[in-house]
Amino acid sequence: MSSTPFRQSTATGLLIAALLCFTSLSSAAPKAELWKRWQTHDSAATETVDHSAWTQFLQQYVHPGEDGIHRTAYDRVSPGARQALDGYIGKLASTPISQLNRSQQRAYWINLYNALTVQTVLAHYPVKSIRDIRISPGWFTVGPWDKKLVRIESEELSLNDIEHRILRPIWRDPRIHYALNCASLGCPNLQREAFTADNSEALLDTAAREFINHPRGVSVRNGSLHVSSIYVWFGEDFGDDEAGLLSHLRKYAAEPLATKLTNVKNVASHDYDWALNDTL
Repeated sequence: MSSTPFRQSTATGLLIAALLCFTSLSSAAPKAELWKRWQTHDSAATETVDHSAWTQFLQQYVHPGEDGIHRTAYDRVSPGARQALDGYIGKLASTPISQLNRSQQRAYWINLYNALTVQTVLAHYPVKSIRDIRISPGWFTVGPWDKKLVRIESEELSLNDIEHRILRPIWRDPRIHYALNCASLGCPNLQREAFTADNSEALLDTAAREFINHPRGVSVRNGSLHVSSIYVWFGEDFGDDEAGLLSHLRKYAAEPLATKLTNVKNVASHDYDWALNDTL
């Protein structure tokens, strides 16, 4: 008797299991796990990092839409602008980051993350989503986040390293999520000016207010709270429970959202739009 049906059934079962594993892995959010090597800093340092080249790029190619979403004109970035972006990232890579003070370091890592993301999209453009840039190592991975993209002080770093092993665990500030842009419509806006030691506090607050008061961040419909999946994926950064999250949202909510939030106690649903934040 042929064993083909059994083999087909087994193969189908393995395929389903693999797909379930893929879905689970692709939706899991990395934990904040400190890379101790990057704790080093000099609190007395007065050296600064020049981010003007990044601001120039942002001013030229990032455009606020009427819908409140900042979009990047990837298709219009000139060869000269790409060269300037590469040069800026190269300059950051050669900066002795461990010798800077904490304020300089925070701005440095935020700008590096965002500039690397734009550089990566440009290198693979056109794409419909950053998740389609499948350059991370491993069988069941999506996107570029685990690919080592830059060498800093002899260490190879990925986007996930910068976000989850440096920025989140060192600063422990939920506003970091509003500063980092993953080139998607569902992501907080890519700000049109570089972060600096002087403007970071104000810019982080601005980014938080922009996202929380936009429907893709937070909305209350028929008395039910709907939020970005960011608040679920990284719940530990926003109070680790719904009460903590609501407290955070209320801190930055403007009217009419602020009033609506007084009457909700839990999250009804969450979602996220992974479409590329390309210009229309």
